[in-house]
Amino acid sequence: MLQEVMLFAHVIGACVLLGTGAGIAFFMVMAHRTNDPAVIAHTAGIVVIADILFTATAVVLQPVTGYVLARLAGWPVMEGWIGVSLALYVFVGLFWLPVVWMQLKMRDLAVAARDAGAVLPASYYQLYRWWLAFGFPAFFAVLGIIWLMLTKPAV
Repeated sequence: MLQEVMLFAHVIGACVLLGTGAGIAFFMVMAHRTNDPAVIAHTAGIVVIADILFTATAVVLQPVTGYVLARLAGWPVMEGWIGVSLALYVFVGLFWLPVVWMQLKMRDLAVAARDAGAVLPASYYQLYRWWLAFGFPAFFAVLGIIWLMLTKPAV
């Protein structure tokens, strides 16, 4: 029973990581395309909340459920496809943490522009470019982790 519960939680966590990552990226890109500080401020505010509620929760629970599953199955945690998955997980985290900071800054810059009735500053656009650049490797690494989890290849 424990194994089934952990597997369910682990798969749901993977879905949340992939889904919120894709959803957040979509909504931020669509808001950015409006070039409207009010739309960007509102969307970025919601994105930050979603990252805290959903992504951060899954980020914490994934290694816990993964560890329990590996131990129950008798798999070595630091070797093979699990070791590669963990390395990719750290890689994702190295990109995700700055992205959360960038989202907060972009939100704050958009709020300030909205409240001042001004256009978005150049620093917003620079942050957006970095945010987009950081998102791609993290997203593809998450896809890689899910592929490893499903196929369990001999590495």
